[in-house]
Amino acid sequence: MTLPLKGLDAPLRALRLLAVDHPHLPAPAVSVSTIYPDRLELSFHDGLDAFETWRDALRIAPDRVEHSVHAGGRTQVLTAEVDYAGARLCLNGYAKIPVPVEERSRAEVAS
Repeated sequence: MTLPLKGLDAPLRALRLLAVDHPHLPAPAVSVSTIYPDRLELSFHDGLDAFETWRDALRIAPDRVEHSVHAGGRTQVLTAEVDYAGARLCLNGYAKIPVPVEERSRAEVAS
């Protein structure tokens, strides 16, 4: 059975409240899915500053943030989750990890 739009009430309500309460914060990439109908994902792909701004605004403690590295060590990822207005709010922040100069030099020589 297909989920009706009403089934996404929680994340859509949370998004509406975030837009009203924090209109000055950086705009995220927003994801709402019928697969996880209670989840609202806010993602930031241009570094971690916007992630930290939102984390602070939502009063998520720094020790609740998880850190991982993806893409063969080239992307740093921060994630945090909090309950907000009846939805599970997931923050995701992505930042490129600079390639050390010595590795760039070796790669250039190998080319």
